[in-house]
Amino acid sequence: MMYVLLILGLVTLVVGGEFLVRGAVGIAKKFHISTLVIGMTVISFGTSAPELMVSLDAAMDGYPDISIGNVVGSNIANIALVLGLTVLIFPIVVDRNSKIIDWPMMMLATLLFFGFAYDLVIEAWEGAVLFGILVVFTFLLIRNSRRKTKKALAEEEEDDEVAKVKDKAWLSAVFLIAGLALLYFGAEWLVVGAVDIAKAFGMDNRVIAVTVVAFGTSVPELVTSAVAAFKKETDISVGNLIGSNIFNIMAVIGTTAMVHPITVEQVTIDSDMWWVIGIAVALLPLMLIGKKIGRFKGVLLFSSYVVYISLIVASIP
Repeated sequence: MMYVLLILGLVTLVVGGEFLVRGAVGIAKKFHISTLVIGMTVISFGTSAPELMVSLDAAMDGYPDISIGNVVGSNIANIALVLGLTVLIFPIVVDRNSKIIDWPMMMLATLLFFGFAYDLVIEAWEGAVLFGILVVFTFLLIRNSRRKTKKALAEEEEDDEVAKVKDKAWLSAVFLIAGLALLYFGAEWLVVGAVDIAKAFGMDNRVIAVTVVAFGTSVPELVTSAVAAFKKETDISVGNLIGSNIFNIMAVIGTTAMVHPITVEQVTIDSDMWWVIGIAVALLPLMLIGKKIGRFKGVLLFSSYVVYISLIVASIP
């Protein structure tokens, strides 16, 4: 049964990713919001829903190591694995806002996460700070995007497919909602199947969280970014991944900590957190050097993920 859930989850995620990108592009055109911002907000929040549900359930059930490990592993996977594989499919030209606004925000979230977790517990007030910053950032992001892109989008030449979606806002909303729902259930089935398989091989909670669960909950980002890359909606790919990392920390950890304080293992501070910071820092020169994030950089990112997972697996007794 666990293998059936794994396969069913993957198929559902592929279909959900296609629907989500189609709906998001239509919504962006209709409401004069750039696809980058749609990727940073609606899509990244939607594809991070599995992390939120897994972390809340884990914290409430008394498994904080899964809650923390899920976010840590997902943030590493989003950049090193998902972005790496995405640019192998289609090299990405990075938007200027991703370099000067989105990346600094992701770095701020990462450093706050490390600082709050350093004493081995993330308190409710610390979670509230994280969540509050996210609300303000999202509001400013959408407001500024509407101001800057309204005129540009009005003058933009549209292809037939985008024009049809724009004319039918309700259809875009249906695609968006259907895509989010399929991603949620697909991730849920994939994670359940993957965790059952991992437990059958004797892995402990932390290892399961930063590997199997983190990969499973990052599959929506992988599918959505890959679909967006195929459709040449590269702003959605980059925005989705950076936005998901911000959301994972500020919303997932923030909300979970407000519901129940999160205890952190020392090994997470000594090892996993430094990987999260290192991958986030490494992304900046990859965006700044050259005109695009190409296949060579994708190989570097993917290789770093292979090294991380290999070290985790090697540490299993």
